[in-house]
Amino acid sequence: MPAKTIYPPDAAARYLELLKGCLTRELFLDEEADDGRSLEERRSVRAEGRDWPAHAETMIGRARLDSLQTCVEAVLADGVPGDLLEAGVWRGGASSLMLAVLAAHGGARRQVWLADSFKGLPAPDPERYPADAGGDLSGFDQLAVSRDQVAAGFERYGLLDDRVHFLEGWFEDTLPLAPVEQLAVLRLDGDYYSSTIEALDALEHKVSPGGFVIIDDHGAIEGCRKAVADYRSARGIDAEIHEVDWTGAYWRKDG
Repeated sequence: MPAKTIYPPDAAARYLELLKGCLTRELFLDEEADDGRSLEERRSVRAEGRDWPAHAETMIGRARLDSLQTCVEAVLADGVPGDLLEAGVWRGGASSLMLAVLAAHGGARRQVWLADSFKGLPAPDPERYPADAGGDLSGFDQLAVSRDQVAAGFERYGLLDDRVHFLEGWFEDTLPLAPVEQLAVLRLDGDYYSSTIEALDALEHKVSPGGFVIIDDHGAIEGCRKAVADYRSARGIDAEIHEVDWTGAYWRKDG
């Protein structure tokens, strides 16, 4: 899909709904291997983002995808300046949706930045970050998705173009030096305290007034939640945190 594409409102809504059904594979659950659960049970689990799907480009579920779409549409409608950045992209489904929203609503000049190691999560360092003790996710091969695999997913949906920029490496190395001047949407999905605080330290101050900070693991992972609380407390941020579902949350930066 060309970056300059702008759909009529009804067509844009239909396109984005179809894309979300594809990114989650909700439309194709009957084709997945039988795991002993009914189709209705699998639909519920997938919609809530509570499984690690074998083929879907995202595991974040329908509520968090809907909320992400709403956030991107809000910054476009309100003219909030800045690019979009996701730190922790897995297979790229959430970033694909951000790109699609830009294409559907005319945000062609905005860039989309993808920060990830593209080889999974590091082992936690509890000496530096005690909140990460006991939460080692480095051994999960399912979380290691290469840059080429992510790019192939964008290309599958016609969304790979020169607006897409990859920041490959650990957050502490890449994010402080990222050539990002201004952000309208910052989405964090790094699981750990360390990943969350490093991303916030490097990028939150670049979020424009009226922009959004989205935290995927706020409800599910205590270390992530503590990082958010510590960061906000240290900087006197009191913008209301809105819960999206059982784990996702966001706040909108005061204007």
